[in-house]
Amino acid sequence: MTFALRSLALAAILFGLAAQPSSAQDSLGRIERLDPALDKLLAKDAKIEVLASGFTWSEGPLWVPEEGGYVLLSDIPRNSIFRWDAKRGVSLFMSPSGYTGNTYYGLEPGANGLALDAKGQVMMCEHGDRRVSVLTRDGGKRTLVDNYQGKRLNSPNDLVLHSSGAIYFTDPPYGMPKRYDDPRRELDFCGVYRLATDGTLTLISKELARPNGIGLSPDEKTLYVAQSDPKQAIWARFALNDDGTAGAMSILYDATDQVGKLPGLPDGLAVDPQGNLWASGPGGIYVFEPSGKLIGRLLIGRLLTGQRTSNCTLGGPDGKDLYITADSYLCRVRLR
Repeated sequence: MTFALRSLALAAILFGLAAQPSSAQDSLGRIERLDPALDKLLAKDAKIEVLASGFTWSEGPLWVPEEGGYVLLSDIPRNSIFRWDAKRGVSLFMSPSGYTGNTYYGLEPGANGLALDAKGQVMMCEHGDRRVSVLTRDGGKRTLVDNYQGKRLNSPNDLVLHSSGAIYFTDPPYGMPKRYDDPRRELDFCGVYRLATDGTLTLISKELARPNGIGLSPDEKTLYVAQSDPKQAIWARFALNDDGTAGAMSILYDATDQVGKLPGLPDGLAVDPQGNLWASGPGGIYVFEPSGKLIGRLLIGRLLTGQRTSNCTLGGPDGKDLYITADSYLCRVRLR
């Protein structure tokens, strides 16, 4: 692609994004309160506020505290990462983000889950290039891992950083052009992995058919993994040993009965400092206490049109904002 064509393509991408100012009153959906415990987390007048719209499929939101604070989010079909901040609205942060090849590579080639390493550098799960990478301070990318025992990963989906520097991540084949039936697959399972600081990659589990979002409890003794399987739409948990390996899997919550009634499946998640889970699932964001008790849901609007909620993250200048990616939207909910 020539420079002129690339510039036109990027201009077209940006033209389709409608940024809302931080004081915008536009909101989506409603908050369903299933237990009084939710009142401790969300004010009675809390709203699901729209910050930006026009994305193709928004995912992987990440709060970056530098420069006054901003949100990064992946637009996977566009193979791009966008930035939102209260002053400038939406701008292009990186393109390409997850696929650097020169041929067509399916409908979801871009980066997905994003996280910060201990240096504040952006780590990302790349669908098309089938790796976990880090964007270094000088602007270059470095591959952290792209294979397990010599076989290429499927398409890393989401990741979380442990205080030891180890990275836990999931590896379903959603980013491959033909997904599970793609002839380029080299692994016959979808793994949950731990990447140690010395580069050692350990398989945590291959029990989940469709592992997706991933998170850690505040004490780092529990690993949570969402499964985007319509036949078993669950959030699983693994007890972590002192060496970072995991014990047997158990089910935190099963939402299979909601599949088909509300759009979406268990996807990305965030864990707050009290250990509550904010997890995208059928219909929106599910709010769980650490025990697995469901205390509320943030039901995102336009359910009848099939709009799905993909992910969420905690952030904001005081850490009390929940940023949500839902189909074409970036939203925010103020927490107590």
